[in-house]
Amino acid sequence: MTTMLATNVVHVANGLTTLRLSLHVLAATLWVGGQLVLGGLMPTVRGLGPDAPATIAKAFGRLSWPAFWLLIATGFWNYAAIGGAQSSGWRVAFSVKMLFVVVAGIGAFLHTRADTASKRGMYAGLSALASIVALVLGVALAG
Repeated sequence: MTTMLATNVVHVANGLTTLRLSLHVLAATLWVGGQLVLGGLMPTVRGLGPDAPATIAKAFGRLSWPAFWLLIATGFWNYAAIGGAQSSGWRVAFSVKMLFVVVAGIGAFLHTRADTASKRGMYAGLSALASIVALVLGVALAG
């Protein structure tokens, strides 16, 4: 019985690790989840009037861009905390994840500058897809 208890001890992260990971997950929730929620709400928002999509998008940008930059900052913090101790394969996967983070940011930026609905949709889709891939890779890297 004692052996079973000893093998089932839960590891609890220290305060700084908990803060670092919580901020990263919260920022990902806002960035990735927000894109998906906003995409799902857009048909309804369009029905509220011609200015509604732009108004909602600007409000979302005031939340999502700080979340994106917090993701970048906590991502570097994560790498500084654990990246050097990882295998070369892990570092390659991390680099691929970061490529998708960059694509997500560029897609979102181009979405805000697009002058046609089709371009806005294309860039929003690119950003959302790249964000999801980066999120999945992040979960895989966390082990």
